[in-house]
Amino acid sequence: MKFTLREIRKEDNYAVEKVIRSCLLEFGANHEGTAWTDPNLGRFSEVYSLSGTKYWVVTDERAEIIGGGGIGRLDGEEGVCELQKMYFLPQGRGKGVAQNLLNAALDFAKKHYSRCYLETLENMTAAQRFYEKNGFVRIGEALGNTQHFACDVRYIKDLH
Repeated sequence: MKFTLREIRKEDNYAVEKVIRSCLLEFGANHEGTAWTDPNLGRFSEVYSLSGTKYWVVTDERAEIIGGGGIGRLDGEEGVCELQKMYFLPQGRGKGVAQNLLNAALDFAKKHYSRCYLETLENMTAAQRFYEKNGFVRIGEALGNTQHFACDVRYIKDLH
């Protein structure tokens, strides 16, 4: 199966929102305090057009979006970005495409920030293993002001 990584376009917004909502349903995270109620869902091409931000999508051989993820500013934390809304449908997992996306995201982040933060859920164990394999260190306290108070697992990575 062939996958393509590219930057998000305006016409991708709805498809990315569908991927994220599908994953949140799968993991029981379709409630307040997660990306489920994020007011920016469906506005990715606009939100990630600001300096120091970028969002990528992964498409399959039919050009359908099967995942995505981005780098955004972490409100309230100078020099720290956040790996945001990185989700993949089951058909995109375990195939190396998340690694390709993360590599692109971290390469971009290094140009703008000194550390990268992320939040996830305790039941997303494969994601946690993936982040740890990539040098993220679990921390106890939330950083910044993400509004995702239901996310109970947090990681940080030094970028330099």
